[in-house]
Amino acid sequence: MSSDHFDLLETRDPAQREKEQFGKLTQTIARALQAPGWMKHLGSIDPASVASRAVLAKLPVLKKSDLVGLQKENPPFGGYNVTTPSKAKRILMSPGPIFELEGHDKDFAGVARALFAAGFRPGDIIHNCFSYHLTPGAWMFDAGAEALGCPVIPGGVGNTEQQVEAIAQLRPAGYAGTPDFLKVILDTAQKAGKDVSSLKRGLVSGAALPPSLRQELSGRGVDVLQCYAIAETGVIAYETPAREGMAVNETIIVEIVRPGTPDPVPDGDVGEVVVTSFNPDYPMIRLATGDMSAMMAGRSPCGRTNMRIKGWMGRADQTTKVKGMFVRPEQIAEVAKRHPELGRVRLAVGREGEQDIMTLHAECGSSGGGLSDAIAETLQSVTKLKGGVKIVAPGSLPNDGKVIADERPVG
Repeated sequence: MSSDHFDLLETRDPAQREKEQFGKLTQTIARALQAPGWMKHLGSIDPASVASRAVLAKLPVLKKSDLVGLQKENPPFGGYNVTTPSKAKRILMSPGPIFELEGHDKDFAGVARALFAAGFRPGDIIHNCFSYHLTPGAWMFDAGAEALGCPVIPGGVGNTEQQVEAIAQLRPAGYAGTPDFLKVILDTAQKAGKDVSSLKRGLVSGAALPPSLRQELSGRGVDVLQCYAIAETGVIAYETPAREGMAVNETIIVEIVRPGTPDPVPDGDVGEVVVTSFNPDYPMIRLATGDMSAMMAGRSPCGRTNMRIKGWMGRADQTTKVKGMFVRPEQIAEVAKRHPELGRVRLAVGREGEQDIMTLHAECGSSGGGLSDAIAETLQSVTKLKGGVKIVAPGSLPNDGKVIADERPVG
């Protein structure tokens, strides 16, 4: 660990990285083939043959959006886990629901180097505001902080006044969580007259960080960088002090493919992010995330030599994140199914007051009898998120098959 980089892996020659990573990948695939799900998915493949990106690109992709169905067919993990549930450290559940297995590897989600890039150093106390309830986010950051040598305050979500009290008393150096909730904490502290000025840095994820919010947080004394992570593989890429795109994690191989295909796009073209991990317990080989991004040319001025991506650039499908939680087209279909009087429905996702908001536009010939309230209650029950409801005239929504419209500004 140097003053600028977490370890020597971050600055190695790119050709050396490729050679070492693909050597590790052949071992990962061999181990993955012990699991029936991967055996069925990959077929009679020779692990030793997957020694380059060109060969990797010929393997089938596994869609993250298909995991819900695969896990229902073959519970609990669709047969994609190498380690059995009885040998796991934790068994976790993401919205969908999608279940994940955490093994006993140190820093199993590769968060430590993202924390380091965000300015955290051994001994810094981190206030962790990702949810510790069922979902993996908090545990990923907890493990990364431990690997870096940083004590953690397990704040979780909610109980804002209590969290502000803890920050004022314990004086953590920084914050981990969604950017929206950091603003809530700062607003609450300001109203209560509590001193939370010890928070100088943050690593945020799970929700959009528009330039306006980043600037506001910086103006209030908290310098934040963001990382891009998913439950199945941990941190895929992270911002560095150079603030030019996101450096791909050393624990991940990233490909950018044409959405709906396994085929890599030309460098610089926008496509779907496909990730391969080396996790010995729950490996992922060509997992299609549903997220859009693009590779960036050249090397980062920060000295890290791994490829960079431009960050999150939208969804390859209509699944979208609202306040850090995925909302899927099938969930919106379920809301409509529970209210058969509705015609077409469309969930519009936007931003208001630096917060994600969502409104369900629903066609119906009548808007009386508390229908909007009933639909809003169903929407919250299905998605676990509050949203507004707007009843519109039959036939007024476009006949284009879109049920989720992400109207938030990109960038």
